Amino acid sequence: MSFWHELLVAFCLMLVIEGIIPFLYPNRWRDLVAKLATFEDRQLRLAGLISMLVGTGLLYLVNS
Repeated sequence: MSFWHELLVAFCLMLVIEGIIPFLYPNRWRDLVAKLATFEDRQLRLAGLISMLVGTGLLYLVNS
């Protein structure tokens, strides 16, 4: 049960972190989302891959 609890905690923290920028700067957030909508799929996938790799690397460093 510990794994599922920690996964739920991580998901909740992700939602809190994801909500900070739209809460503090809604106009800038809207502009950013409009710009992201113009990117090609390949660019978005590359950004997602880089984000996952950086997150994985940081998680490894934190847990080592």
